[in-house]
Amino acid sequence: MSVASKVIRPEIQGMHAYAVSDATGLVKLDVMESPYRLPSELASEIGDVVSRVAMNRYPVPTAHELRALIREVMQVPKGCDVLLGNGSDECIQYITAAIAREGAVVMAPAPSFAMFAMHAFFYRLRFVGMPLREDFSLDTEVFLAAVAKEQPALIWLAYPNNPTGNAFPVADIERIIRAAPGLVVIDEAYQPFAGATFMPRLAEFENMVVMRTVSKIGMAGLRLGYVCGRPEWIGAFNKTRSPFNINVLTEAVVIKLLQNKKVLDAQAARVLEERERVRPELARMSGLTVYPSAANFLLVRVAGGKGAGTRVFDSMKSQGVLVKDFSGGPPLMENCLRLTIGTPEENRILVAALREALK
Repeated sequence: MSVASKVIRPEIQGMHAYAVSDATGLVKLDVMESPYRLPSELASEIGDVVSRVAMNRYPVPTAHELRALIREVMQVPKGCDVLLGNGSDECIQYITAAIAREGAVVMAPAPSFAMFAMHAFFYRLRFVGMPLREDFSLDTEVFLAAVAKEQPALIWLAYPNNPTGNAFPVADIERIIRAAPGLVVIDEAYQPFAGATFMPRLAEFENMVVMRTVSKIGMAGLRLGYVCGRPEWIGAFNKTRSPFNINVLTEAVVIKLLQNKKVLDAQAARVLEERERVRPELARMSGLTVYPSAANFLLVRVAGGKGAGTRVFDSMKSQGVLVKDFSGGPPLMENCLRLTIGTPEENRILVAALREALK
């Protein structure tokens, strides 16, 4: 028996790492990135900013300039603070660590973002995934009954939800927040495409924070997530944060981009236009169910028995298009594919490949 097998937790040995497919040479429509690069003039200005960064020095640990800009640009309510993370994944880690008392329960709809459950697992917390209905809607009464029974310390609600794309009714989310005995995190990763937000209501709900990322609006490679909430929450999460977790290049570039947010907003608007153009094309395809989406992707289900979705996924990949296949995961997601919205040309290729794969 190796030393590693003796000391690494058995449950860690038995799990699989989060898998990301190699997209080399493919039209990459699997992980909800923005398909648009920056205008050349802005890219040049960023190059100048980067050239002046003191990479020999550690970052300012509080990242106060970036946090102040986020408060201003993202209209964070007065009196609330901001925590930064190396992507929202790291924010999830810090929040989970802060509430990780022995026996604590973490709850979320299922399916939802995989890292909610994974970080609960890492911190030896009990994760309760509440199954969505077959149409991926939230069974609010069942969810509330589980809240009353389980008394979760932490509830994750993605708004809109990933991987399903739908936004749960605001009234239902309000009921869950009011019923929750602990913290409710509203994950608004896709807010630029959904429009609606809980950000202005942070002062209304004592037990709510809002988490976002800049990954979906053109900055996936920079890895920046953030959490907004009352100082008592952000102060506690900050105690679990690694020092210097936001590098100087990320901070400098994100500041420049947020100062030019109108460029990113225009790109998001183009994605929305493409989503609404592509949706009816997919809906007309025989053997395909297209689900409602308030995000920058569409979830579809391929008709047929077990393996039908994977056969379509494999056919599309052989045609040079990479999407996300959820077959073999949660039973509710069998034969489901998630299609990121790309440029008009990428979407043309996607539609053609999907049509061919369904023959």
